[in-house]
Amino acid sequence: MIAKGLDFPDVTLVGVINADTALGLPDFRASERTFQLLTQVSGRAGRADKAGAVVVQTYNPDHYAIQLAQHHDYEHFFVTEMGIRHQSGYPPYYFTFKLTVSHPEDRQAAKAIYHLADELKHSLSDQAVMLGPTRGAIARLKRRYYYQIVIKYKNEPQLHATLERLLTETQVGSRNGFQVAFDREPLSFV
Repeated sequence: MIAKGLDFPDVTLVGVINADTALGLPDFRASERTFQLLTQVSGRAGRADKAGAVVVQTYNPDHYAIQLAQHHDYEHFFVTEMGIRHQSGYPPYYFTFKLTVSHPEDRQAAKAIYHLADELKHSLSDQAVMLGPTRGAIARLKRRYYYQIVIKYKNEPQLHATLERLLTETQVGSRNGFQVAFDREPLSFV
């Protein structure tokens, strides 16, 4: 709550507990979110003419996101993060697409996602990278089991047509309890 830009003029000490929790999430934006949160929350301490202090508890004090947030070094964080994303093939250097399947029965959801993965493999070029199928980071939610596929690509001329075809095919499955979600440029992989 305190990191949301609210102005509390008498706050002179801010504590962050488990600051590195988000770094363990399976998402390429985890470092960026951690850096952003630490930078924002540290700006809440010591407003106006009052001195402020920030205490950060972390198990990864040497992680670049935490080190650079400590020094408010936006430029170095940007260069480091973009280098990692370029090397790993993530946005803004690649496009991403996430396909998620859920069903009340684990076996049915797994069977469906593997079927869709086979369909996608035949239409993707060798330059595209398909991550998965894997269980969702949250494998079961509201009595449904989740599986996902993430595709990283630069130019896939057949992808749009293939996804349109798969979307039409999977609409029939919704009557049998399946939910299929397509997310172009997802904001989160969790």
